[in-house]
Amino acid sequence: MAKRPAGIPVTLPLDARSGATLQRQVYDGLRAAILAGRLRPGTRLPSTRSLAADLAVARNTVTAAFGQLVAEGYAEARVGAGTVVARALPDDLTKVAARLALDNGGTPVRNRPRISRRGRSLSAARACCDLPTLRPFQPGWPALDQVPLDLWWRLAMRVGRRLGRELLGHGDPAGYPPLRKAIAEYVAVSRGVRCADVQIVVTSGSQQALYVAAQVLLDPDDVAWVEDPAYPGTVNALRAAGARLVPIPVDAEGIDVRFAEARRPAPRVVAVTPSHQYPLGVTMTLARRLELLRLARRARAWVLEDDYDSEFRYSSRPIPALQGLDQDGRVIYLGTFSKTLFPALRLGYAVVPADLVRPFTAARSVLDVHSPVLEQAVLAEFITAGYFERHLRRMRTLYAERQQVLLEEARRHLAGLLELAPSGAGLQCVGWLAPGLDDRTAARAAAAHDVDVTPVSRFALRRLSRPGVLLSFGAFEPRQIRAGVQRLADALRDLRNGRFADEVTAGRGPEPTPHRKAASA
Repeated sequence: MAKRPAGIPVTLPLDARSGATLQRQVYDGLRAAILAGRLRPGTRLPSTRSLAADLAVARNTVTAAFGQLVAEGYAEARVGAGTVVARALPDDLTKVAARLALDNGGTPVRNRPRISRRGRSLSAARACCDLPTLRPFQPGWPALDQVPLDLWWRLAMRVGRRLGRELLGHGDPAGYPPLRKAIAEYVAVSRGVRCADVQIVVTSGSQQALYVAAQVLLDPDDVAWVEDPAYPGTVNALRAAGARLVPIPVDAEGIDVRFAEARRPAPRVVAVTPSHQYPLGVTMTLARRLELLRLARRARAWVLEDDYDSEFRYSSRPIPALQGLDQDGRVIYLGTFSKTLFPALRLGYAVVPADLVRPFTAARSVLDVHSPVLEQAVLAEFITAGYFERHLRRMRTLYAERQQVLLEEARRHLAGLLELAPSGAGLQCVGWLAPGLDDRTAARAAAAHDVDVTPVSRFALRRLSRPGVLLSFGAFEPRQIRAGVQRLADALRDLRNGRFADEVTAGRGPEPTPHRKAASA
């Protein structure tokens, strides 16, 4: 019997110090050789025994790598012929590696179909949040060091033991029923929301709730009124649905309904943050709320109420939600646990009229079927056992103290540079800049001094009459706030005195990454 040829010799660089397993390195090396054309279709690979000996690895390591190549279609195992490179491998596939090398990190490859208009619109949206090291006064972050993690993990163990395998299957797309019940009871007592637990749809943060609402309520080219300035996540969600955005100015009472009604086309949706306008921080008055609801009735419009951080109110009890005043079932109320607990939890909710529960749930299930069941079960336990309300009371006191430190330090160091307006709620304040200072340039100057502020103009759809920056105090201890204010004062003095070289204006550097409320979404 003729001896079977041994196959083409293969040299693979293996690194024992690499984080990848030897099996993965063998697989990656052979796959790269196939894609690059060094191992052509029909070429017989060495036997597992001989290749293992050449590479000084266990034979099982090579066998497993060959098996993965066969399973993925890069190779074929033939009885009596060993393992060969797949003959049906398309020529285009062998050029993938070379094309990717020439792609230059995002340059479109020629002769490919275009993405959709919606895809191009989404690609123009800013990223949801930032991942650099947290520094004063980056908006959107709660005090993560105050989250009761030990308690949270104990509850997780308790829930896991009690429910066991019930947590392993698919969950209800509308949310874990005990959590929906807990949310309904919580918002009824704390926010004056009128609903039953069946009207709660649990989402992966309020950003998903905004996206689902926009998809369900709007057709392309429908008019959507948005506050100006506005939360970018709302703007992005409405644009993704193809809405025609109409910016409506915000005054001391909230969105200016009469101004808009007299001058703007009637809306299908009005998106507002009435309890604590983002980013300006004003609270919509009762008279303005009633005006908005009357307008919605006349225009047959929906109202999206984003109640993103209303729990943290310092000058009075939290203002009851707009939804509680609604007599027509037009208000969709959105909430999140990203600010009250922590952003990585990725749990929010929508309170929708009963006849919208089915379309909201169906649209939500298209995105990711349902939110993780274990996290929902732990959160339900956290709320119903009273731990959530206790945590909120403690955090209200902490955040009020941190805001007071920020205001005192601003009076001491920023006089004549920045007028910081105290906020009656939430985790951030607006600082209005002295005449002659531009907020985007001020943000770049602050970044050069290791301070993170966000230009208010970045949230505006039209030019604002006064430049300002957003400063968050929630995530920072008093010593961090004091040091941050002093660095910000140095930055603004440098800017006012012409000592700051703006590299963006000079064309020598990129603009800093924008920051968003989105960490709370």
